[in-house]
Amino acid sequence: MIDKTIASAAEAVADIPDGASLAVGGFGLSGNPTALIQALLEQGTTDLEIVSNNCGVDDWGLGVLLAAHRIRRITASYVGENKEFERQFLSGELEVELTPQGTLAEKLRAGGSGIAAFYTPTGVGTQVAEGGLPRKYDGSGGVAIASPRKDTRTFAVNGVEREYVLEEAIVTDFALVHALKGDRRGNLVFNKAARNFNPIAAMAGRVCVAQVERLVEPGELDPDEIHLPGVFVHRIVEVGGDIEKRIEKRTVRASEGN
Repeated sequence: MIDKTIASAAEAVADIPDGASLAVGGFGLSGNPTALIQALLEQGTTDLEIVSNNCGVDDWGLGVLLAAHRIRRITASYVGENKEFERQFLSGELEVELTPQGTLAEKLRAGGSGIAAFYTPTGVGTQVAEGGLPRKYDGSGGVAIASPRKDTRTFAVNGVEREYVLEEAIVTDFALVHALKGDRRGNLVFNKAARNFNPIAAMAGRVCVAQVERLVEPGELDPDEIHLPGVFVHRIVEVGGDIEKRIEKRTVRASEGN
Protein backbone atom coordinates (compact mmCIF):
# COMPACT_ATOMS: atom_id res chain seq x y z
CA MET A 1 0.00 0.00 0.00
CA ILE A 2 1.23 3.49 -0.84
CA ASP A 3 0.75 5.70 2.21
CA LYS A 4 0.68 9.33 1.05
CA THR A 5 0.12 10.90 4.47
CA ILE A 6 2.35 13.74 5.65
CA ALA A 7 2.69 14.71 9.31
CA SER A 8 2.05 18.45 8.97
CA ALA A 9 1.04 21.17 6.53
CA ALA A 10 4.50 22.72 6.88
CA GLU A 11 6.18 19.48 5.82
CA ALA A 12 3.70 19.00 2.98
CA VAL A 13 4.65 22.30 1.28
CA ALA A 14 8.30 22.49 2.36
CA ASP A 15 9.71 21.83 -1.12
CA ILE A 16 7.58 24.40 -2.96
CA PRO A 17 10.22 26.85 -4.24
CA ASP A 18 10.14 30.55 -5.01
CA GLY A 19 8.66 31.13 -8.47
CA ALA A 20 6.51 27.99 -8.44
CA SER A 21 3.14 27.82 -10.17
CA LEU A 22 0.21 26.63 -8.05
CA ALA A 23 -3.35 25.57 -8.83
CA VAL A 24 -5.34 26.33 -5.67
CA GLY A 25 -8.80 24.97 -4.97
CA GLY A 26 -11.73 26.83 -3.51
CA PHE A 27 -14.89 28.58 -4.62
CA GLY A 28 -15.12 31.93 -2.89
CA LEU A 29 -14.03 30.98 0.62
CA SER A 30 -15.58 27.53 0.35
CA GLY A 31 -13.01 24.76 0.28
CA ASN A 32 -9.93 26.96 0.63
CA PRO A 33 -6.81 24.95 1.64
CA THR A 34 -6.10 27.49 4.39
CA ALA A 35 -3.70 25.35 6.44
CA LEU A 36 -1.49 24.77 3.39
CA ILE A 37 -1.69 28.44 2.41
CA GLN A 38 -0.70 29.51 5.92
CA ALA A 39 2.22 27.07 5.94
CA LEU A 40 3.39 28.47 2.61
CA LEU A 41 3.16 31.99 4.04
CA GLU A 42 5.15 31.08 7.13
CA GLN A 43 7.97 29.41 5.20
CA GLY A 44 8.44 32.58 3.13
CA THR A 45 7.87 31.26 -0.38
CA THR A 46 7.51 34.14 -2.83
CA ASP A 47 7.23 35.13 -6.51
CA LEU A 48 4.35 32.68 -6.90
CA GLU A 49 2.19 32.21 -9.97
CA ILE A 50 -1.32 31.27 -8.83
CA VAL A 51 -4.21 29.74 -10.75
CA SER A 52 -7.47 29.84 -8.79
CA ASN A 53 -11.10 30.79 -9.20
CA ASN A 54 -10.51 33.82 -6.96
CA CYS A 55 -7.89 35.28 -4.62
CA GLY A 56 -9.66 35.06 -1.29
CA VAL A 57 -10.40 38.20 0.71
CA ASP A 58 -8.03 40.71 2.27
CA ASP A 59 -7.24 38.62 5.36
CA TRP A 60 -8.21 35.09 4.43
CA GLY A 61 -7.44 32.41 1.89
CA LEU A 62 -5.03 33.44 -0.83
CA GLY A 63 -5.50 37.01 0.35
CA VAL A 64 -2.86 36.46 3.05
CA LEU A 65 -0.22 35.58 0.45
CA LEU A 66 -1.28 38.56 -1.63
CA ALA A 67 -1.04 40.96 1.32
CA ALA A 68 2.49 39.72 1.99
CA HIS A 69 3.44 40.37 -1.66
CA ARG A 70 4.19 36.71 -2.28
CA ILE A 71 2.15 36.47 -5.51
CA ARG A 72 3.65 37.72 -8.78
CA ARG A 73 0.93 36.60 -11.17
CA ILE A 74 -2.58 35.18 -10.90
CA THR A 75 -4.99 33.59 -13.35
CA ALA A 76 -8.53 33.88 -11.99
CA SER A 77 -12.15 34.38 -12.99
CA TYR A 78 -13.47 36.44 -10.07
CA VAL A 79 -11.54 39.00 -8.03
CA GLY A 80 -14.22 41.32 -6.71
CA GLU A 81 -13.93 40.63 -2.96
CA ASN A 82 -10.35 41.77 -2.39
CA LYS A 83 -9.43 45.47 -2.15
CA GLU A 84 -5.71 44.76 -1.89
CA PHE A 85 -5.96 42.77 -5.10
CA GLU A 86 -7.43 45.82 -6.85
CA ARG A 87 -4.74 48.10 -5.44
CA GLN A 88 -1.85 45.86 -6.48
CA PHE A 89 -3.26 45.30 -9.96
CA LEU A 90 -3.87 48.97 -10.71
CA SER A 91 -0.51 50.00 -9.25
CA GLY A 92 1.37 47.60 -11.49
CA GLU A 93 2.52 45.30 -8.67
CA LEU A 94 0.51 42.27 -9.80
CA GLU A 95 0.02 40.59 -13.16
CA VAL A 96 -3.53 39.28 -13.70
CA GLU A 97 -4.99 37.05 -16.39
CA LEU A 98 -8.78 37.30 -16.12
CA THR A 99 -10.43 34.20 -17.56
CA PRO A 100 -14.12 33.31 -17.94
CA GLN A 101 -15.06 30.95 -15.13
CA GLY A 102 -16.16 28.00 -17.24
CA THR A 103 -13.12 28.39 -19.48
CA LEU A 104 -10.82 28.40 -16.44
CA ALA A 105 -12.45 25.23 -15.13
CA GLU A 106 -11.99 23.50 -18.47
CA LYS A 107 -8.38 24.71 -18.82
CA LEU A 108 -7.59 23.02 -15.47
CA ARG A 109 -9.53 19.86 -16.31
CA ALA A 110 -7.89 19.63 -19.72
CA GLY A 111 -4.45 20.07 -18.20
CA GLY A 112 -5.10 17.23 -15.79
CA SER A 113 -6.43 15.04 -18.59
CA GLY A 114 -3.48 15.46 -20.93
CA ILE A 115 -5.39 17.65 -23.41
CA ALA A 116 -3.22 20.44 -24.78
CA ALA A 117 -5.97 22.87 -25.86
CA PHE A 118 -9.64 23.14 -26.81
CA TYR A 119 -12.01 25.42 -28.73
CA THR A 120 -14.83 27.27 -26.95
CA PRO A 121 -17.35 29.93 -28.04
CA THR A 122 -16.88 31.78 -24.75
CA GLY A 123 -15.00 35.02 -25.28
CA VAL A 124 -15.44 35.25 -29.05
CA GLY A 125 -15.90 38.87 -30.11
CA THR A 126 -14.33 40.21 -26.91
CA GLN A 127 -10.83 41.09 -25.75
CA VAL A 128 -10.56 37.55 -24.37
CA ALA A 129 -10.16 36.40 -27.99
CA GLU A 130 -9.10 39.60 -29.75
CA GLY A 131 -6.38 40.56 -27.25
CA GLY A 132 -5.62 43.86 -25.60
CA LEU A 133 -7.03 42.98 -22.17
CA PRO A 134 -4.73 44.55 -19.54
CA ARG A 135 -2.68 41.98 -17.65
CA LYS A 136 -0.32 44.37 -15.93
CA TYR A 137 -0.30 48.14 -15.53
CA ASP A 138 2.82 50.30 -15.46
CA GLY A 139 1.86 52.18 -12.30
CA SER A 140 1.06 55.37 -14.20
CA GLY A 141 -2.24 54.33 -15.73
CA GLY A 142 -0.72 52.76 -18.84
CA VAL A 143 -0.75 49.10 -19.81
CA ALA A 144 2.60 47.35 -19.46
CA ILE A 145 1.40 43.89 -20.55
CA ALA A 146 -1.72 43.15 -22.59
CA SER A 147 -3.26 39.82 -23.49
CA PRO A 148 -2.35 38.45 -26.94
CA ARG A 149 -4.77 37.70 -29.73
CA LYS A 150 -5.91 34.06 -29.73
CA ASP A 151 -6.50 31.76 -32.65
CA THR A 152 -10.12 31.37 -33.75
CA ARG A 153 -11.80 28.89 -36.06
CA THR A 154 -15.26 28.30 -37.42
CA PHE A 155 -16.99 24.99 -36.74
CA ALA A 156 -20.40 23.72 -37.78
CA VAL A 157 -22.14 22.49 -34.62
CA ASN A 158 -25.67 21.11 -34.91
CA GLY A 159 -25.70 22.38 -38.46
CA VAL A 160 -24.91 25.96 -37.47
CA GLU A 161 -21.54 27.56 -38.23
CA ARG A 162 -20.08 29.42 -35.30
CA GLU A 163 -16.75 30.92 -34.33
CA TYR A 164 -14.70 29.40 -31.54
CA VAL A 165 -11.55 30.55 -29.75
CA LEU A 166 -8.60 28.31 -28.94
CA GLU A 167 -7.77 28.08 -25.23
CA GLU A 168 -4.65 26.32 -23.95
CA ALA A 169 -4.78 23.92 -21.01
CA ILE A 170 -3.20 24.75 -17.65
CA VAL A 171 -0.68 22.54 -15.86
CA THR A 172 1.05 23.82 -12.71
CA ASP A 173 4.04 22.74 -10.65
CA PHE A 174 1.89 22.08 -7.56
CA ALA A 175 -1.76 21.98 -6.52
CA LEU A 176 -3.16 22.81 -3.08
CA VAL A 177 -6.66 21.53 -2.29
CA HIS A 178 -9.07 20.99 0.60
CA ALA A 179 -11.33 17.94 1.01
CA LEU A 180 -13.82 16.74 3.59
CA LYS A 181 -12.44 13.21 3.75
CA GLY A 182 -9.54 11.29 2.32
CA ASP A 183 -7.82 7.96 2.80
CA ARG A 184 -4.12 7.21 3.01
CA ARG A 185 -3.98 6.40 -0.70
CA GLY A 186 -5.17 9.91 -1.59
CA ASN A 187 -8.78 9.20 -2.59
CA LEU A 188 -10.79 12.32 -1.78
CA VAL A 189 -14.38 13.30 -0.99
CA PHE A 190 -15.39 16.98 -1.22
CA ASN A 191 -18.29 18.74 0.48
CA LYS A 192 -20.87 20.69 -1.53
CA ALA A 193 -19.46 23.93 -3.04
CA ALA A 194 -15.90 22.87 -2.20
CA ARG A 195 -16.25 20.37 -5.04
CA ASN A 196 -16.39 23.12 -7.67
CA PHE A 197 -12.70 23.87 -8.26
CA ASN A 198 -10.82 21.56 -5.88
CA PRO A 199 -10.94 18.37 -8.01
CA ILE A 200 -9.82 20.05 -11.23
CA ALA A 201 -7.16 22.09 -9.45
CA ALA A 202 -5.83 18.81 -8.03
CA MET A 203 -5.76 17.27 -11.49
CA ALA A 204 -3.80 20.17 -12.97
CA GLY A 205 -0.91 20.05 -10.49
CA ARG A 206 2.13 17.91 -11.24
CA VAL A 207 2.34 17.42 -7.47
CA CYS A 208 -0.96 17.63 -5.59
CA VAL A 209 -1.03 18.35 -1.86
CA ALA A 210 -4.41 17.79 -0.18
CA GLN A 211 -5.51 18.84 3.31
CA VAL A 212 -8.44 16.81 4.64
CA GLU A 213 -10.69 17.31 7.63
CA ARG A 214 -10.83 13.59 8.30
CA LEU A 215 -8.32 10.91 7.35
CA VAL A 216 -9.61 7.35 7.05
CA GLU A 217 -8.07 4.00 6.28
CA PRO A 218 -8.12 2.49 2.77
CA GLY A 219 -11.39 0.66 2.18
CA GLU A 220 -13.45 2.88 4.48
CA LEU A 221 -14.62 5.10 1.64
CA ASP A 222 -17.38 3.74 -0.55
CA PRO A 223 -15.96 3.77 -4.10
CA ASP A 224 -19.17 5.46 -5.28
CA GLU A 225 -18.61 8.46 -2.97
CA ILE A 226 -15.05 9.18 -4.10
CA HIS A 227 -14.94 12.40 -6.12
CA LEU A 228 -11.23 12.31 -6.98
CA PRO A 229 -9.16 9.12 -7.22
CA GLY A 230 -5.85 8.94 -5.44
CA VAL A 231 -3.87 8.73 -8.69
CA PHE A 232 -4.09 12.55 -8.83
CA VAL A 233 -2.98 13.09 -5.21
CA HIS A 234 0.61 12.83 -4.02
CA ARG A 235 0.49 14.07 -0.40
CA ILE A 236 -2.31 14.21 2.13
CA VAL A 237 -2.36 15.89 5.54
CA GLU A 238 -5.13 15.78 8.15
CA VAL A 239 -6.12 19.21 9.53
CA GLY A 240 -9.20 18.27 11.61
CA GLY A 241 -12.86 19.09 11.34
CA ASP A 242 -12.61 22.12 13.62
CA ILE A 243 -10.42 24.07 11.20
CA GLU A 244 -11.66 27.66 10.89
CA LYS A 245 -13.97 28.37 7.95
CA ARG A 246 -15.27 31.75 6.93
CA ILE A 247 -18.22 33.07 4.94
CA GLU A 248 -17.73 36.00 2.56
CA LYS A 249 -21.18 37.51 2.94
CA ARG A 250 -23.65 36.35 5.54
CA THR A 251 -27.29 36.98 4.64
CA VAL A 252 -30.56 36.07 6.32
CA ARG A 253 -34.06 35.64 5.00
CA ALA A 254 -36.83 37.82 6.41
CA SER A 255 -39.14 35.88 8.71
CA GLU A 256 -42.67 35.22 7.56
CA GLY A 257 -45.08 38.07 8.28
CA ASN A 258 -42.40 40.79 8.11
